[in-house]
This record gives sequence, C-alpha cells and structure tokens, in this order.
Amino acid sequence: MIEAEILAAWHDHLTHGRRRSPHTVRAYVATARRLIATQEQPPRDWATLAALDVAALRTQLAGRRAAGIGQVSAARELSALKAFMAFARGQAGLPAAAPRLRGPRVKKGLPRPITPDEALHLTQTVGEDAGEPWIAARDMAVLLLLYGAGLRIGEALALTPAILPLHDSLVITGKGGRQRLIALLPVVRDAVDRYVSLAPWPLPRAEPLFRGAKGGPLAAGMIRRVMARARTLLGLPPTATPHALRHSFATHLLGAGADLRSLQELLGHASLSSTQIYTQVDAARLLDVYRTAHPRA
Repeated sequence: MIEAEILAAWHDHLTHGRRRSPHTVRAYVATARRLIATQEQPPRDWATLAALDVAALRTQLAGRRAAGIGQVSAARELSALKAFMAFARGQAGLPAAAPRLRGPRVKKGLPRPITPDEALHLTQTVGEDAGEPWIAARDMAVLLLLYGAGLRIGEALALTPAILPLHDSLVITGKGGRQRLIALLPVVRDAVDRYVSLAPWPLPRAEPLFRGAKGGPLAAGMIRRVMARARTLLGLPPTATPHALRHSFATHLLGAGADLRSLQELLGHASLSSTQIYTQVDAARLLDVYRTAHPRA
C-alpha cells in the first residue's frame, strides 16, 4: 500500500464515514500526510501505521510547534493525529482506540456577540457598499440567515434553490449530518426572495443558491471580506465576524427568555455543553449593563 492509497482511504472515511466538513477533511488529511512524511521508512500497510508509538506523535507535534503554530492549532493537530491513528488501528484489525497523549491546554474564550442595532446597521451597510443591486441583495440575505436564523456560514452557502419557495420553517443539515428545523422570520424570507429575483445567473435546483460575481458558488471568504469592510465603516471591533452574527442570534434569544434545550436545537449543537457557553455570554452582557447603568455600580 502506498501513501496515496492510505490518504485516499482516510479522506473517504472522513468525507463519507464521518461526514466532516471540507475544511476539516483537508486539515486532517494534511496532518496524516505530515505524519507519514516524518517516518524514516514509508509505511507499507495499515499495521505499520498502527504500530507507531506515542514518541512518533510527540515528534510530529514538536516539529509543528517549532514551525510556529499556536496552542489552538497544536490542539487541533493532536486531535487529527489521534483520529488518524484510531482509524489506522481499525483498518489493521485492532481495537480502534486513540493513543493516550495529552495536548496543550486551550482556554476557551467567550463568543463576542454584537447588539441588535449593530447587526441591523451591518446588513444595511453591506447593502449600501455593494457595487451592484443583486450583490447587495445576496450579501444581505446571507448575513440575515446567520443572524436571523442562526446558520453557520457553511450552512448558508450550502443551501440550494430546492428550498424555494421559502416557508415559515426550513430543515438544515449541519455538522455531522445532523438535521434541525429552524424558523424563518419574514425579514429573512424577504431578503432571500429579493436576491433570487435579482440574481443574473440561472439557479438550478441542485446547485448552490448563492453565487459569486462570475456565477460560481459564493465563497465564504467573500462574505468575510464584505463583513470586514462593513465593520470598518461602522467602527466595530475585529470580533464582529460572520460567525459573531450566529453568536448574537443565540445570545439575543437567550436574553429574550429562550431555554437552553430549545437553543441547542436551533443551533444544531450535538451536546448541551456547547450551548451552555451562551449563559456566560448573557451574564457578561448583564454585568456590563449593570456596571455602566446602575447608580451604585
């Protein structure tokens, strides 16, 4: 078995077996390629790979740290290594257990939501800054799907015209192939409908709904650049990213009385612990309000 076959099998497992995102697949395959490249003798089969010990993984991580990656990237590299080694052991007919290796401690920061007014001004500024009406409508529709429906940017860009005509709710397929039902506010539906009516490109049902300036699928990087320009014009901090709109959706719903279980379903989180971080966000916001407005603060 050659390296290309090993990596192809790993790629297929991640894509179809684990249903990982394209970004995760690229990163995990790159990690496996680096691990193979660090071995003095190229692995001949899965058993050779499965026999790699913790020292080999530590060597890989040490090389990456020497290359200048930070704590978060090192933790992700270790996660990819463990997953790949577990897969290799399974392919070799061994128990698919990940090697015991502790990674760097990563402090999990709180999401940085923006206010409802800032979200409104952002979408308006994006519309005013665009060069063509259909592009303005497109960008506003995407951002409103993030803020008004809590979609991840990848989920919004994966939508196809098959969802049309829009109704009060929509089934979204998120991470890990998990499906969830989301409610669509009239302002979100209207924004998407306006984009569809202005789009100069054919929109076949099986292809991406949102298109780039030349007719190809709209890239997430374009939305990030659009957001960056808008936040600069409004004087918002660098934390005002497209993903911050999803955080804001969650935080504002929680502040309005939504319970954690409902919020978990709306966001598509696999575990409640992923959603509980928003209670800290809301507490931080309330504390900020207290400090700035309370007469005895």
